[in-house]
Parts: sequence; C-alpha cells; structure tokens
Amino acid sequence: MPLNSANQDSGRGWPAAFAGLLPLLLLLLAFAAGIQVPFWLYLLVLAWSLTWPLFRARPGRAAVIDGGHPAVHDAPIPGHSVTHQREILHRLADAIDPTILEIAGQELTATGLVLRGDLHARPEDVQRHVAERAESLTGRRAQVMIHEEDDGRVSVLIPHADFERLLLAAVPPRRPLVNIALLVATLATTTFAGAAHQGINLFDQPEAWTAGLPYGIGVMLILGVHEMGHYLTARYHGVPVSLPYFIPVPFALGTFGAFIRLPPLLKARRQLFDIGVAGPLAGLAVAIPALALGLQRSTVLPVEAAGAATAHMAQGVSVNASILFALVSKAAIGESLTTGHYVVLHPLAFAGWLGLMITALNLLPVGQLDGGHIAHALFGRRRAQTVGNATLMALVGLGLFVWTGLLFWALVVFFIAGRPGMPPMEDVTPLDPRRRALAWSSFALLALILLPLPHAISPEIGLHCPYV
Repeated sequence: MPLNSANQDSGRGWPAAFAGLLPLLLLLLAFAAGIQVPFWLYLLVLAWSLTWPLFRARPGRAAVIDGGHPAVHDAPIPGHSVTHQREILHRLADAIDPTILEIAGQELTATGLVLRGDLHARPEDVQRHVAERAESLTGRRAQVMIHEEDDGRVSVLIPHADFERLLLAAVPPRRPLVNIALLVATLATTTFAGAAHQGINLFDQPEAWTAGLPYGIGVMLILGVHEMGHYLTARYHGVPVSLPYFIPVPFALGTFGAFIRLPPLLKARRQLFDIGVAGPLAGLAVAIPALALGLQRSTVLPVEAAGAATAHMAQGVSVNASILFALVSKAAIGESLTTGHYVVLHPLAFAGWLGLMITALNLLPVGQLDGGHIAHALFGRRRAQTVGNATLMALVGLGLFVWTGLLFWALVVFFIAGRPGMPPMEDVTPLDPRRRALAWSSFALLALILLPLPHAISPEIGLHCPYV
C-alpha cells in the first residue's frame, strides 16, 4: 500500500495511528482469550478509538482546502508583503491569455497565488503558460498545479517558494537496514504464526520451525510482490519511493501487512493510478497460485462428516464464501468438491486466502488505500471522496448487522488510510480508455473476492451447495 508522505506527518502517522488503535487491539485480544470485559470498558475503548484523532489536530499543519490545493493554517505568508503579493496576483491575472485560461476568480492563500476559471487548452500547456507568465513577474519558475473545483472549473496554484521547497524536499528517506530488519522480523513472526495455526509453539518446539514456513513464506511473497509492484512502477515513472516497510506482530496472523512511502506530489492522475493498481494485481498474481497449490494439499470435508453447518464452520472454510475462492477451488481440486463443501486449508492455501483478503482490503476505494488512489484517478478527487465515505458507511453497516469483525477493519481503514492523499500536480486530465478499463476491472476483482457465490450458480460450475 503506497502512502503519501505529506499526509502521514512525514512517517509519524503509522505509529500514532497504531497507538490510537492499541486499546482496541488489546480489547479484541481479551475477547479472543475468553476474558470477560465489562461493557462500560468496551464503550470507553470504542469511544477513544473514534475520538482520539481530534486530539492530534494541531495548528499550522498542512490540510487540503476546498479547491484541492494545500493550505497551511495559522501560518504567516512567506516572502513579500500581502499588498505586494496581491499586486503580483492582479498583474498575473491580466497577463494570462484568456484563450488558454479564462479567469473567473483569483485568491491569495498562505501557500500561493490561486487563479480559478476554465481551461481552453491542454492542462500541460496551461501549466507551461502560467509558469512563464509568473516567472516574468517573480523571476522564479514555479511548479504550477491544476486541480478540479466542485463547479466544473479548475483552480491553478502558483505556490510560494518556501511552500514549493517544502513539498519538493519531502522525498521518502532510504533506510535499507530498517527495511531488511523489518523483513526478517516479519518472516520470523509469520513463521511463528504459521506454526501456531497448526498447534505448534515454537518456543517449546523450536526444532519444528519448518512447519511454519509454508504459511510464512507464502504471506511474505504475497506482501513482498504486492509492494514491489508499487515500487517498480513508481521507479518506472521516475518517482522517488522508499523500499517496503513490513509490519511484524507477535500474534494472530504474524503481520499487519506492509507499505511504501511516496513523495507528497505526483505529476498526474495516470501516475497515481499506475502506482496504485500495480500492487494489488502483482500480489494477486502470487496469491492465486499459492491458493491453488495449497488447496491441492488441503482436506475436503464431505457433507456427511458433521451433522450441522456450524460443525463444518469449526473445521473448515466454505468455498462458497467468495466467488473467486470458489472458482480457484474448483480449478485446483476439481471433482472432489462435488461431494464436499468445506475445506481444511493447508498453511500455503491459508496464506493464499489471506492474500485474497489483503488484496480486497487494499482495493477498497477509500483514502490512501490502493483502491482510493484508483478511485481518485478514475472519478476525480471530489467524487472519489464521496465513494470512499459511502464505502466506510457500508463497512460499518455490514459490521453492525452481518459480521462484527468488519467494525474493526472499518476503524483501521479510517484511522490509518482514511484521509485522502494530496492530489497530483495536474489533477484534471481523465484516464485514457485502457486505464479506465483496468480501473473498473480492479473493482470487479474486489467484488469477486468479497461477494459470496450465489447458490443458484454453484451447480453450474459443479460445486455442491448444502443449503439448497
């Protein structure tokens, strides 16, 4: 998952978010361990998880104003006096060719000079024209930014020199030793987790460490290829990017995933899209084969093996729980699924199944998740925010009425990646038809992973369904 550096407080966002979610994580661990938790404590932890971001707000931090360009609140305007800058703004507006940019309004903000209006030329031509006119007045070649407005017009920002230097200097640092240390630590925790899933405690039986490798290596390959998809695509576009940061945890799945860090500014929507979509597709290219190979080593439970569906659920996984999972299962196991509906997953199959879930989580069209970047590039900033808010509301609704575990994931998504990233420098040119088709295909993959296989379709692909 690529994170925008500026919107993560220069790398401090993840630790702060984890600290905010830690009480909720401890509460869930208590539930898993069967510890009785008072209802008042549950409400208190939930209230803290929902309100702690309010205490993090500080004056002077970067934000995104309605026009789509960044503004710094409670900060002095750098450079010359306000009067002088307003004079430059008026002279700049007069110097703009109306056949290129028809100006309908102008504004002086803490981050730069803003012109609002309608484009009558290609965005890159407008950027070049405005940059040339601004250079003739200020003596400096600025990085002109073009963002969409709610009314269909655009805002053109000529940033102040100090603010531009701040953005351009926010290049993700390269810390290969940290990346390697986290990779090794996460391989260790996932190996421990893989062994624990089979009832083996490696602290008591260290000689059985190979039992955890199929799951550990499978998960690390899926996560690593996912992040390298982002990394290599970013390098292809000439975008400075960090190496992947893996997140080890000493319990449950053994990891909370991985992420890379991007600079705050990308040039255009196509870069945002290409980098965002590359990770899930690359990870899925490993997750599906891992799932298929693991399923061939898994155990299929016949319907007669237990007297009720709940007994099956305690022993295996329903292949009908996901359309994509059902299709891969049928292709991998074949005719054996005609007499069984639940599968006891081999550790490698479990890693592949987890890879599908990781892909689905990242493809949610929310904030700085991969799906959020894809939605921004496809729909534009405003409509993508609307889609993201609707997605979070849907997660909460499903968590309340279908599966309470979704409430936890809704909180994780909201606090860690819910805020939108800074828009690209040129954020008005729509994606080309090929990228639009790929964007819709990625959301179709999300549906195939999350939606259960309809019972009416099960017989058509040769799957037995005990519910009809």
